[in-house]
Amino acid sequence: MPRIFASAKNRVVVGVGIVLLASTGCIPMKQTRVAAVALTVEDVARAASKQSSPTIVKQGTPAYLMLMDGLIEAYPKNKDLLTAGCQGYATYAGSFLTDEEKKEAEALYDKAKHYGFRALSHRGDFAGAASGNIQEFDRFLQKYDKRDVPELFWTANAWAGWIGMNISSVEAMADLPALEAVMKRLLELDESYYHGGPHLLMGIYLAAKPAALGGNLPEAKEHFQKAFALGSDKTLMAKVLYAQYYALGARDRDLFVNTLKEVLAASPGEIPNLTLSNVMAQEKAEKLLARTEEYFEEQP
Repeated sequence: MPRIFASAKNRVVVGVGIVLLASTGCIPMKQTRVAAVALTVEDVARAASKQSSPTIVKQGTPAYLMLMDGLIEAYPKNKDLLTAGCQGYATYAGSFLTDEEKKEAEALYDKAKHYGFRALSHRGDFAGAASGNIQEFDRFLQKYDKRDVPELFWTANAWAGWIGMNISSVEAMADLPALEAVMKRLLELDESYYHGGPHLLMGIYLAAKPAALGGNLPEAKEHFQKAFALGSDKTLMAKVLYAQYYALGARDRDLFVNTLKEVLAASPGEIPNLTLSNVMAQEKAEKLLARTEEYFEEQP
């Protein structure tokens, strides 16, 4: 998940799991080697999601990303590898880099975005279509079906993260209609993907976006609630996002505080493969809660 329309008081870090999708190849020797490495990395990623120490995972992730780069170098048109690279770089930028590391985060989101664009180019020139007329881009997106949901989802995450790091850029703001079109297409194709992730992404987007640019808090709340109904309620980070984006945007102090306290009271390891994400969510919730007075200082 991305950082969108971030400010000094309102920055979001979203932890998501790193999953390496199975790869295919053309050269038998390379195919065997890549398949063996892919299986090993997938096992490591699965173990990482159960890890209760974000520090350990943060220190180990750069090696994973370098390995992904090597696999993509060997198979530059493999959409599964490109999607995994997109997911990995966006995850690292959003989960582990601090506000003081903005330049590095921007560069990683940009790399993730380009991996995603390449993954989506198996049905045509995605980057070219996205930079053109929005009506034509809407028609272009009709080429994608449910099989393309992972590529669309992780590309949207990376793209939104890149925009969030470049909110003063005219180029980034010009990308908003195309990004929104991708998110809408995701909802059409599979709203349940990744625990209701498309609804969660749209909820964040509509809550963070200024009303003058089309932001809509009531609609954002509906998307959050749909995401929770589709499984996002089991991920503590989704609740943190709900507090940070919707509750804070709606100036609902009680909802903000109570939601974050609920996150802190939960057992992070109740669902083993969500342990890492949940531990990071609790760390984020604690930091947000400590700044409650600052966030709501204008209220009596």
